Formats: sequence, C-alpha cells, structure tokens
Amino acid sequence: MTIEGQLSRLEKNLDDLCRCVSSLDERMFLRPIRQWSPRDIVAHLVGWNRYLVQGADQIRRGELPFYDIDPGDNYSNVNTALVRKYSSARRDELLDDLRASARELQQYLRSLDTTEWDRDYGVRHAGATITIRNSVGELIDDYHHHREQISTWRETQALE
Repeated sequence: MTIEGQLSRLEKNLDDLCRCVSSLDERMFLRPIRQWSPRDIVAHLVGWNRYLVQGADQIRRGELPFYDIDPGDNYSNVNTALVRKYSSARRDELLDDLRASARELQQYLRSLDTTEWDRDYGVRHAGATITIRNSVGELIDDYHHHREQISTWRETQALE
C-alpha cells in the first residue's frame, strides 16, 4: 500500500475512533472496559502517534525502535508509560491531543521519500522485518481494534 493509501486509512480510523469516543459521556469515558478505560485507550494512541515518528527515524538509521527494546507483554511497559504521560481526564482535551498527534505523524510520513516507505533497512524484531509501512499498518489496525472494542462495550453498557 502507498503512503497516501495508508494515510487515508489512518485518517478514516482516527475519525471513526474520535466519533465513537465523542459519543461517550464523561463518566463512560473514564470507566474501565477491562483494564483500560476509553480515556486510557486514547492516551495510548496519542503516544503511539508520536512514538512512530521517533521509531521511523530509528528504522531509517537501521536501528530497532526504542519501544521494541523492552516492550513487556503486548507492549505493557510502553503503554503504561503512555497512559501516565497523557494523563488528562477530559475527553475533549485528550481527543484534541489525539488529532494533533495524528497530524504530526501524517506530516512526518508525507515528508518521506516514497522509497523509504517500504524499504528494508535491516531492522528485525521477533523474527519480523520492521519497515515504516508495516509499523504504520499496525497503528492503523490498533485504531480499528480499539474503536470496535469501545463500540461493543458501549452497547453492553446500554443493556445494563
């Protein structure tokens, strides 16, 4: 997939998640789904948008991104730090941060030469080749996963 194709998917998944989270009242925004609340999910995505900019620079230098060095189980160490760092409990403020961080990521990605997008810089993690394209693809999938998770949870809350 091209840079523009992935950026379109990122924008769509960002918009879908923001609409979903905006439909929650402040109480639901702070209520845990399992371990995380929707607030925590948004904070985690704010951080990952910014981490991918740093990580892409490291990939381009042939280095393993810092977040892959000691990620914990399912990136638990990285995600815990992000939930703490982006600590606002105000839904609209955190959604603004999410949109701003997504714009930063999109601007960075648009600045890349197209040859850098899918280039193999020799970076490997857990047996997989790490590229900028597949790193962004994982983030896009994460947006989709979390929107579905919140939507399903919201529907079950309405039944209670």
